[in-house]
Amino acid sequence: MSSSYLPATTDSLAQASEATSPSNAISILYRILDNPSSASEALRIKEQAISNLSDLLRQENRAEELKNLLTQLRPFFSLIPKAKTAKIVRGIIDAVAKIPGTSDLQVTLCKDIVEWTRKEKRTFLRQRIEARLAALLMENKEYSEALTLLSGLIKEVRRLDDKLLLVEIDLLESKLHFSLRNLPKAKAALTAARTAANAIYVPPAQQGSIDLQSGILHAEEKDYKTGYSYFYEAFEAFNALEDPQAIYSLKYMLLCKIMVNQSDDVAGIISSPKVGLQYQGPEVDAMKAVADAHSKRSLKLFETALRNFKAQLDEDPIVHRHLSSLYDTLLEQNLCRLIEPFSRVEIAHIAELIELPGDHVEKKLSQMILDKKFAGTLDQGAGCLIIFEDPKPDAIFPATLETVSNMGKVVESLFVRSSRIIA
Repeated sequence: MSSSYLPATTDSLAQASEATSPSNAISILYRILDNPSSASEALRIKEQAISNLSDLLRQENRAEELKNLLTQLRPFFSLIPKAKTAKIVRGIIDAVAKIPGTSDLQVTLCKDIVEWTRKEKRTFLRQRIEARLAALLMENKEYSEALTLLSGLIKEVRRLDDKLLLVEIDLLESKLHFSLRNLPKAKAALTAARTAANAIYVPPAQQGSIDLQSGILHAEEKDYKTGYSYFYEAFEAFNALEDPQAIYSLKYMLLCKIMVNQSDDVAGIISSPKVGLQYQGPEVDAMKAVADAHSKRSLKLFETALRNFKAQLDEDPIVHRHLSSLYDTLLEQNLCRLIEPFSRVEIAHIAELIELPGDHVEKKLSQMILDKKFAGTLDQGAGCLIIFEDPKPDAIFPATLETVSNMGKVVESLFVRSSRIIA
């Protein structure tokens, strides 16, 4: 930062915008901020300079400087309204978030701001930064710390009745409980978010997030048709805003179609004018490959899709969970169909027919025997599967139990009658 300052005027801003390099422009903007003037026009120019400076630092990936900028601006924040301070602080945090690999820095930055807002008693800003911090902690899988932070924040915000922030926090709590596999609490938090959202105007992006979370929870309960409708609503909202989350809503829509055995509809959705070329890419290609494998009932194509699109399928926890279930079901159906004609068959032969590794097939067959999907045993010495005939139920045992039961009733009746005679 230069020791000499520049006047806080539009000419200085123009000088920064006309600079020959980003470094020169950043230096000029710092010098504008060094101007000690607190006149209303000077403050307005400085606000614009801060906005331009944060954009440039983001483009240059100078995340540490953005963090230091917030500390340097604290005297300036005492000269402007609290609402403008909140806007600038959140804008700089957003700029840091757009720089890759800054997750830990964002957490540190948010903790510093929370500490400062507590000292300055800026409750409105602190609550929003704490909500942002909880979201970052959840992304870093620090679930217990995030849950502790959210629990206190929810009680505080409910007392103040700030419904817009309450919607955001309840939705975040639902996502957190879902990550912890606590579905009842995830559903309860989502219901609370919907109730708060019904009382106010909710921005389309926030409504899209609520619909997306609703679809995820319904899909988790195997209600894929309802899940599809929620994902469609989320896709409509994000598509209108050109939000990057639109592609994930579309991806989960296609997943729901596959899970309800309507894989043939996937190609129609992908080629529709609304989707068209706008969302073509690896995410859509991955779901198309899975739909193709499912429609052909081909485990080999299924595994090829999982291998070729590992990032889109395996590393997405929602898709991975449902596809694992689908793969197991498909594998069991194919194995049952293959072993049906046999009473004794080599495991290697089954593996060859189904085009999967022998040890993988053997493990799955043993699991199916234990789950009583069919009656049989594995002869590992001979490398064979022996299938038993379905045991026919013996009618003697139910008849015997019924006879004993009837005899018991007769004895009880005789006992009652003899008791009356004696009396």
